[in-house]
Amino acid sequence: MTNNNSAAASVCPRCRSEQTEVVTMSPVKNVWVVYSCKRCFYMWRSTEPEENTDPDHYPEAFRLTPETMADMPVVPAVPPLRPKKD
Repeated sequence: MTNNNSAAASVCPRCRSEQTEVVTMSPVKNVWVVYSCKRCFYMWRSTEPEENTDPDHYPEAFRLTPETMADMPVVPAVPPLRPKKD
Protein backbone atom coordinates (compact mmCIF):
# COMPACT_ATOMS: atom_id res chain seq x y z
CA MET A 1 0.00 0.00 0.00
CA THR A 2 2.80 2.45 0.71
CA ASN A 3 3.81 3.39 -2.79
CA ASN A 4 4.46 6.51 -4.78
CA ASN A 5 2.56 5.83 -7.97
CA SER A 6 -0.31 7.90 -9.30
CA ALA A 7 -2.91 5.11 -9.31
CA ALA A 8 -5.48 5.17 -6.53
CA ALA A 9 -4.76 2.99 -3.53
CA SER A 10 -6.74 -0.22 -3.89
CA VAL A 11 -8.30 -0.26 -0.39
CA CYS A 12 -8.98 2.34 2.28
CA PRO A 13 -6.98 1.62 5.44
CA ARG A 14 -9.82 2.72 7.74
CA CYS A 15 -12.97 1.16 6.21
CA ARG A 16 -11.54 -1.20 3.58
CA SER A 17 -13.63 0.40 0.86
CA GLU A 18 -12.38 0.06 -2.70
CA GLN A 19 -13.77 3.53 -3.49
CA THR A 20 -10.47 5.39 -3.25
CA GLU A 21 -9.04 8.12 -5.43
CA VAL A 22 -5.92 10.20 -5.88
CA VAL A 23 -6.47 13.71 -4.49
CA THR A 24 -3.12 15.22 -5.37
CA MET A 25 0.50 14.37 -6.04
CA SER A 26 3.69 16.00 -4.85
CA PRO A 27 5.03 18.86 -6.93
CA VAL A 28 8.22 16.84 -7.31
CA LYS A 29 7.33 13.80 -9.40
CA ASN A 30 6.96 10.44 -7.57
CA VAL A 31 7.69 11.75 -4.06
CA TRP A 32 4.22 11.29 -2.49
CA VAL A 33 0.56 10.87 -3.38
CA VAL A 34 -2.47 11.87 -1.29
CA TYR A 35 -5.37 9.41 -1.42
CA SER A 36 -8.95 9.77 -0.26
CA CYS A 37 -11.73 7.32 0.52
CA LYS A 38 -15.10 8.21 -0.96
CA ARG A 39 -16.96 6.19 1.70
CA CYS A 40 -15.45 7.32 5.02
CA PHE A 41 -13.56 10.43 3.82
CA TYR A 42 -10.25 9.24 5.30
CA MET A 43 -7.21 10.79 3.60
CA TRP A 44 -3.64 9.56 3.70
CA ARG A 45 -0.30 10.15 2.03
CA SER A 46 1.66 7.34 0.42
CA THR A 47 4.70 8.12 2.57
CA GLU A 48 2.94 7.64 5.92
CA PRO A 49 3.69 4.60 8.12
CA GLU A 50 1.84 1.30 7.69
CA GLU A 51 -0.56 1.99 10.56
CA ASN A 52 -1.94 4.86 8.44
CA THR A 53 -1.78 3.25 5.00
CA ASP A 54 -2.26 -0.51 5.36
CA PRO A 55 -5.70 -1.89 6.36
CA ASP A 56 -4.07 -4.82 8.17
CA HIS A 57 -1.98 -2.48 10.34
CA TYR A 58 -4.53 0.33 10.83
CA PRO A 59 -5.44 0.55 14.57
CA GLU A 60 -8.48 -1.60 15.25
CA ALA A 61 -10.00 0.99 17.61
CA PHE A 62 -10.29 3.45 14.72
CA ARG A 63 -11.51 1.14 11.97
CA LEU A 64 -14.95 1.72 10.47
CA THR A 65 -17.48 -0.63 8.93
CA PRO A 66 -20.63 0.21 6.96
CA GLU A 67 -22.62 -0.74 10.08
CA THR A 68 -20.70 1.56 12.43
CA MET A 69 -20.81 4.37 9.89
CA ALA A 70 -24.62 4.08 9.63
CA ASP A 71 -24.85 4.62 13.41
CA MET A 72 -22.58 7.65 13.49
CA PRO A 73 -24.16 10.99 14.36
CA VAL A 74 -24.57 13.57 11.64
CA VAL A 75 -22.09 16.40 11.96
CA PRO A 76 -23.99 19.64 12.48
CA ALA A 77 -23.55 22.54 10.10
CA VAL A 78 -21.15 25.30 11.08
CA PRO A 79 -23.25 28.21 12.38
CA PRO A 80 -22.98 31.61 10.71
CA LEU A 81 -20.35 34.01 11.97
CA ARG A 82 -21.40 36.47 14.60
CA PRO A 83 -21.67 40.06 13.40
CA LYS A 84 -18.67 42.21 14.18
CA LYS A 85 -19.15 44.68 17.01
CA ASP A 86 -17.82 48.16 16.41
